[in-house]
Amino acid sequence: MADTLDRLQKDHIQRLLTAYRELMRQHELDAIALYSGHALPHYGDDQYPEFQASGHFMHWTALLEAQHSWLVITPDAKPRLVLHAPTDFWHLTPSLPDEPWVGEFDIELVNEATAPALKGRVALIGNVEALQDGPVAVPHGEANPPALTHALDELRLYKSPYEIACLREANRLAMAGHEAAHAGFAGAGAELDIQLAYLGASRQRESHVPYDNIVGLNEHAGVLHYQHYDLNAPTGRYSLLVDAGRRFRGYCSDITRTHAGPDAPALFGRLIKAMHELKDSLVADVAPGVDYASLQLSMHRRLADILVSHDLYRGTADDCVASGATRAFCPHGVGHSLGIQVHDVAGLTAPDGTPAPAPEDHPALRLTRTLAPGMVVTIEPGLYFIPMLLEPLRHTDVPVNWPLVEQLQPCGGIRIEDNVAVTASGFDNLTPKAAI
Repeated sequence: MADTLDRLQKDHIQRLLTAYRELMRQHELDAIALYSGHALPHYGDDQYPEFQASGHFMHWTALLEAQHSWLVITPDAKPRLVLHAPTDFWHLTPSLPDEPWVGEFDIELVNEATAPALKGRVALIGNVEALQDGPVAVPHGEANPPALTHALDELRLYKSPYEIACLREANRLAMAGHEAAHAGFAGAGAELDIQLAYLGASRQRESHVPYDNIVGLNEHAGVLHYQHYDLNAPTGRYSLLVDAGRRFRGYCSDITRTHAGPDAPALFGRLIKAMHELKDSLVADVAPGVDYASLQLSMHRRLADILVSHDLYRGTADDCVASGATRAFCPHGVGHSLGIQVHDVAGLTAPDGTPAPAPEDHPALRLTRTLAPGMVVTIEPGLYFIPMLLEPLRHTDVPVNWPLVEQLQPCGGIRIEDNVAVTASGFDNLTPKAAI
């Protein structure tokens, strides 16, 4: 795999170089300088949050932790990487990996944070505003010109074969973590135990995960971005929801699985199976030319079928959607774009850069584009029993089977999520099937 990946990465860098030079020609630029960024300390403290380099910088280098570094692209020379590598006995000095892609750059290792010398018409991309209050002067150039920034976001929306390979590997590594998390649940572990099992099996530090892992037992599975890990296992074991990913060379996976516990009603297990089938049917609909927002509507129509067929809604599927009941059972979008950022760029803009906001009835949808080859998206239908969202329906004549809903509320909810690449002929599900 390594040889193939190295060749794909070299092709990826050449693709970027060609695209950037064409953008420089269109925007009459002499250089584009990408800033990796730098961490700022917590207020009134000398401790820093975990850092990750800016997306456009990582698009070329995958140097996740490179701070105070620059990549300068010009029309007629090798890209120049100015890597901040201070001599330091407090911290490990940054170094470049022993990988062939390094040879595609002219590399300068600098001991002190410094701005590159630039002249002519230059676009600076990244959080260069943060330099204004620091010891390094903002270099010559215009910071984040909107038209160019949009064009670079568009470039990231369409993944190269190298990027697809990285996303596939990120999925493979993450799935090992999901299998370990499921085993930890079967062993009656607490949320913290399950989180640690996930990290160990997926071989990553907590500071390197692409987003904070969601590990929710029982009612916590109904908190969409649940942010804690209980230290003690609950008395009852109704459910586990794990929404967790992995990075590979900077690219993120984002996988969710839900499991029924021994104390869950039998219906909850049947609903999980139905949601897996719903996810698979939506994945099969991914293809070039498909309006992603139409998948959101399709998710709600099929979710209504599940609610009706499992006696949670005692009316027709059409009425279930029209009444807003499906939105109370699933308040989030069907998914989002995926790449260097877990919620990747350009999801809510049209190709020409104009805003393309989410539909009024589905404000949480993060992607409104027409799908095209090279895009990578998540597909993540959900079904939740969240009291604050369902409570308003109690005061209407919407025919929800409340006794059954109340039996399921200790389970929190269900979310099933895969990562899918759009191909010329349809889709490629990057998330491996596992025995869980």
